[in-house]
Amino acid sequence: MSRLAVWWAVLAASVVVLATKVAGHLVPRALLERPRVVRTAALVTAALLAALVAVQTATTDGALALDARLAALAVAAVALLLRAPFVLVVLLAAATAALLRWLGLP
Repeated sequence: MSRLAVWWAVLAASVVVLATKVAGHLVPRALLERPRVVRTAALVTAALLAALVAVQTATTDGALALDARLAALAVAAVALLLRAPFVLVVLLAAATAALLRWLGLP
């Protein structure tokens, strides 16, 4: 793909994003405040975040990968269940991944 084609793709994506944002502002407030819409928006957001975490944690090049990232996610989940502060959760997960990689786990 040429550099010019890349810039055209970036420009087209920017226009689509702007149009989506403008369309969101044009939706009547009454429609957005319906309980079903609010509930669906919350569920979709959580589902997309969970899918992103799952894909980034458990796959490498499209294949399942059980490595230090999965253990770090498990440690973070336990820390969150114990109501640890977010900074501590991140530090525990990073330390777990670093330790396991230092021990030779990929």
